[in-house]
Amino acid sequence: MKIAKLLILFIFIFFNTFAYANNEDFNNWLIDFKKVAIKNNISENTFELVMRNVKFLPKVIEYDRYQPEFYEDTNTYISKRTSIKKINKGVKLYNKNKKLIDEVDNKFQVEKELLLALMGIETNFGLYLGKMDILSSLSTLSFDKRRSEFFTRELLTLLKLIENEVINHEILFGSWAGAFGNFQFMPSTIKNYAIDYDKSNIIDLKSINDSFASAANYINKIGWKKNEPCYLKIQLSDDIPKVFLNTSAKKIKNKKKAKFFKKFIINYKDLKIDDNLRSAIITPDIDIVDNAEPLSPAFIVFDNYDLILKWNRSLRFALAVCKLKNKFKNEL
Repeated sequence: MKIAKLLILFIFIFFNTFAYANNEDFNNWLIDFKKVAIKNNISENTFELVMRNVKFLPKVIEYDRYQPEFYEDTNTYISKRTSIKKINKGVKLYNKNKKLIDEVDNKFQVEKELLLALMGIETNFGLYLGKMDILSSLSTLSFDKRRSEFFTRELLTLLKLIENEVINHEILFGSWAGAFGNFQFMPSTIKNYAIDYDKSNIIDLKSINDSFASAANYINKIGWKKNEPCYLKIQLSDDIPKVFLNTSAKKIKNKKKAKFFKKFIINYKDLKIDDNLRSAIITPDIDIVDNAEPLSPAFIVFDNYDLILKWNRSLRFALAVCKLKNKFKNEL
């Protein structure tokens, strides 16, 4: 019993000492970062206003380091995120904002079904926007050495947006990694693609007007092709060379015209694919699901699928978005 108590005491002291050391180092980092911000044309007034209450958030480091040991299979992942409940909720949102969403669809040439799917999976239609202080989250990740360069750029971009009165710093609460709003935009995405669609002189990505227009503008600008497919589920023959099986979302490799893969796809004739569409094969369960079948599930994916990966670099995320998009098409 005494040993257990001593162990608990040791753990308590260790973690409190660790947190104290990080807080002290973080405060020193903040002093140095202020100099960097000012060199990047952030005024001292803006810096003091928005950064005076930022804190080191140990939980953010924990989230960043966390690597789950078990992943659910792709079919389970997709079914959870494309449920009837989610479809009904999306249809309700659409009916309430039909005029705006149809207008955005037509103006940006991005299907309303895709926008609803993205919002539904990112934030459950605005229900889960995140409650983390984004300025503290980005500061913590900028201070941390693992991906400091990336998050420092994002933090500086955010400060510039605040400096230029593009966004209101008082509403900046979102994900642990710094994403914000109904569609979870990072600061660089806000800078490059966000729109003040309702002409209120500020971009509010928690509003339906600005968030839907900004999401449509983003996916349009990176090359979305309206009414072209994302993916199709396929049955692969055993003789397909492994080199054509993509298992990572980092970069889809070995893209070919769809007709190239015809000899390896058992159900090709049933799919009604345009033979000339640029495509690739993914098998998302290999490498990350215990005892996964090597050739199932398998999907042939197209250029639009690649664009969803730019939104969120996850094979499953992109599949779920496209599946939900197709389900909405049958309901709207």
